[in-house]
Amino acid sequence: MVNTVWGSTEKHVSAEQLKETLSREERFEGTLYIGYPVIGTPRGPFLIDALLVLRDKGLILFDLVEGRELDRDQCISRQDKAFNTMQAKLLQHPSLIHKRTLKAQIHTVTFAPVVSRFKLEGHQDGEYPLCNADTLVAEVKRFEGQDPDVHEPLVAVIQAISTLRHGRKKRDPQKPQSRGSKLKALEDSIANLDMRQSGAVIETFDGVQRIRGLAGSGKTIVLALKAAYWHARHPDWDIAVTFHSRSLKGQFESLIRAFVLEQTNEEPDWEKVRILNAWGAPGGNNRSGVYFEFCQDHGVEYRDFRAASRMFGSERAFEGACDHALQKVQKVTPNYDAMLVDEAQDFFPNFLLLCYTFLREPKRLVYAYDELQNLSLRFLPPMEEIFGNHADGSPRVVLRPEEPGKPKQDIVLGTCYRNSRPVLSTAHAIGFGIYRDGGLVQIFEDSSLWSDVGYKIAHGDLTDGKSVELTRTPESSPEFLEKHSAIDDLISFGVFDTEEDQTARVVKEIIKNLEDDELLPEDIMVINPDPFTTSRAVGEARSRLLERGVNSNVAGTDSADIFTEPGKVTFTGIFRAKGNEAGMVYIINAQDCFTASLRHNIASVRNRLFTAITRSHAWVRVFGIGPNMEALKNEFEKVKAAGFALRFTYPTGEERKRITIINRDMSTAEKERLANNQRTLEDLAASLESGKTRIEDYPESVIETLRSHLNKRLLQTR
Repeated sequence: MVNTVWGSTEKHVSAEQLKETLSREERFEGTLYIGYPVIGTPRGPFLIDALLVLRDKGLILFDLVEGRELDRDQCISRQDKAFNTMQAKLLQHPSLIHKRTLKAQIHTVTFAPVVSRFKLEGHQDGEYPLCNADTLVAEVKRFEGQDPDVHEPLVAVIQAISTLRHGRKKRDPQKPQSRGSKLKALEDSIANLDMRQSGAVIETFDGVQRIRGLAGSGKTIVLALKAAYWHARHPDWDIAVTFHSRSLKGQFESLIRAFVLEQTNEEPDWEKVRILNAWGAPGGNNRSGVYFEFCQDHGVEYRDFRAASRMFGSERAFEGACDHALQKVQKVTPNYDAMLVDEAQDFFPNFLLLCYTFLREPKRLVYAYDELQNLSLRFLPPMEEIFGNHADGSPRVVLRPEEPGKPKQDIVLGTCYRNSRPVLSTAHAIGFGIYRDGGLVQIFEDSSLWSDVGYKIAHGDLTDGKSVELTRTPESSPEFLEKHSAIDDLISFGVFDTEEDQTARVVKEIIKNLEDDELLPEDIMVINPDPFTTSRAVGEARSRLLERGVNSNVAGTDSADIFTEPGKVTFTGIFRAKGNEAGMVYIINAQDCFTASLRHNIASVRNRLFTAITRSHAWVRVFGIGPNMEALKNEFEKVKAAGFALRFTYPTGEERKRITIINRDMSTAEKERLANNQRTLEDLAASLESGKTRIEDYPESVIETLRSHLNKRLLQTR
């Protein structure tokens, strides 16, 4: 089966016909990229119209012809140029070369779907295939085969992921079973983007697009790759990338630079692709931000955090500042062709509206978010509500259902490539309060979200008052993430009597990590969940490490835009930790996340612990002091005893009123469709039960579809 990823193209008719033709051939296994890749050459970027990657054939580069006229000499020239450019790219990668020979196969085809077969035959040349929809599949089948083992490294090069791996920390572990060796193996195992990630990078939707995914599902890398692809494909576009945590700025800059260099052979034009803080401040490009620029461009008074807090309160400072700016502007001057927003769950909806307003038509806005990494319990409403209405009352933005052969507007990244199953299940158990003595602290508004975040029903049912057991699937939590170490090593909880004891343990463990485990200092992150006490809470540990010759930094102290520094252990509060990761994560003072003085804040502090745990892509140590930490450890022991399954009674409607509800961003159309489908099923069941209709009255295809879904449901609940 051929999966299609839709990038940016001007050749819509031939691209659509190419997709239709290839999708009909079930024996092909691979991916068709439309408007991708862009290849860097000494003369600048070279654009491939379309690329088919087949496991057993290699690469097929398509020169697409839209009209009815065909110039054979031009077709030959374009095929030669595409072949030579791709070959030069692949020859730079040792994994694709045996001695002096390129192991990957490269084929070229001119695809002219509206040119008649008779006319094509008059121009035919065996070395330079010219095809339409009638002849393409047969031509592809004749191509010389390729060793299937070449497929994975070839895809890594095509996706530019090999560039990301080359830019990683240099490791030279000497002990085969050390943490350093295991971390290197883990990094090598995450070889390529999966199909959803690849689609999220390339698919260009002319309008608002959202990307949802768990921590560790690759949202930040996807956004960086997408910005780089757009910049390479459309160098004239003004593109902005923005985010909530300022410590992400350095990461975005590094990723975008690497990917743009890969695709264009040139440094990014940082005047055209800009990495901006959300808020920003006066002081030049390094301090600029989306809100600051919006105010500056429209003559609106800019308010910093202090001024906005005085006017709107500290909790609503940014929301109030954005509202004020939007209300004061009578006529907007759009400044960007595309904007990408990371960590959207931490923004008030009006910031997304401000970004939307700042865009030229067709308003290309991509926002990525994770409902569960919400540290302030603000939840994004549906698209229709976020972006408001036209003068006639119709919504400016509508989330449309997925259409075959069209770029996706809503993308869910369902696989977590950072956290192992035990680590992620523990984070969810504690975040939701699954095994808490006082009961759940939060729950999804829509129970189907459990499936979206990678769980299946092992037993029971997700209905009011019923017991249920949820487990993660191998697809959503790949097994290689947990096979490298024993479960007790992947995650453990430690209870201490005093802060002094906790500090001594952290220092001892870090020294062992560096001296015996072959970890690098930058592999280690120490997180304090309370951002207001971090500097004091980590001071003693940093002093003791320095006495042992170990340097460290507190994220954001020297530069708000830099999180990790080479050769230094990173200490951080939870807000700066968001969006970042490390092999070994130590969480201190976790007892602060057990409960809160106000009931409605319990979910918020538990989300801090959830977010801290999910920073690790290998090992987690959760440390704390006193009885509250003992209670947290008891919760961990229960999820561990359950085999890291989540077992609980689904709350009734009345019970849900007393706990925090995590809303799913469902469009109005989705809600109406769900309600209509439910009513239809209820009517069907009532009609069968009453005898008004019999099962034989319905089409066999409908009966078979219902039977298939019911059987799947029964298997899930066994």
